[in-house]
Order: sequence, then C-alpha cells, then structure tokens
Amino acid sequence: MRWIISSICVAGIWYSVMSWGADAEILRPRVPAGQIEAVRQMANPLPASPDIIAKGKTLFEGKAFCRVCHGADGTGLVQGIEPDSLKGPLPRNFTDPAWQAARTDGELLWILKNGSPGTAMASFVPAILTEEEAWQILRYVRTFGTQ
Repeated sequence: MRWIISSICVAGIWYSVMSWGADAEILRPRVPAGQIEAVRQMANPLPASPDIIAKGKTLFEGKAFCRVCHGADGTGLVQGIEPDSLKGPLPRNFTDPAWQAARTDGELLWILKNGSPGTAMASFVPAILTEEEAWQILRYVRTFGTQ
C-alpha cells in the first residue's frame, strides 16, 4: 500500500513539474534580449475595427496559412500533423489567456518578421506578407483571447 501511495505522489510531482516546464516554455520571449524592450514598445498602428479584423481573418486562413498549424480556432496543432514532425514546441494556442497577456503586438510582429527561434515558426514578412497585413493578422489573433 505504501508503494502505491508513493508512486501516486511521484507521478503527481512529475506531472506538475512537466506542466510547469511547458508553461514556462510557452511564456518565454522569442525576441533576443538586446531587442526585447524596443520591440515591446511597438504598438499596432491599425484600429481593432471589424474591417481590419475581417481582413486579418482572411489572411490567417488564406495567404499566410496560419490556420495550417494554429488551427481555424487558434488552439494550436490541427489534426493531420504529427507533433513529432515539428521542431521544438507545438504551435501557440492563441486562446490561452496567459499567452495573450504575455506577448505584446510588437513581439508578435518581430516573430512574423524573423521567425521563432527553436520552433518550426518561419518568418513571413516580407516574403509572404506585407507589414500592414501582419498587423491585420495580429488584430485577428487578439480576438482569440476574448473567446
């Protein structure tokens, strides 16, 4: 009986440590330390209007193909992609309130321009998107935090 209780305690501690590590990874800034403060000061120049958000959604689901990894609902990896096929952590869950609060729009724009080191997230600006289109997508991504 003592062995069973000990095993359950060890499993609980292991699960807690692993869960904490995953959260810490998700919240770790992707922008280099020497650039983070300037990037965090950048504000989205576009209003959070229905028109801008609709344009962002169209880009998210089409030209930028964000939904391929982040899903149409913004929760992260979609069916059909094996987690082991990706380098680094899984795609971000845009509906996670902690993630939404931790990342500024400036940081997200930096990721769209430079990719996310240590992950499968590539750069999209300027190769695929204009900077204005990236800002539109970010207005749409922010709507996932209100769902």
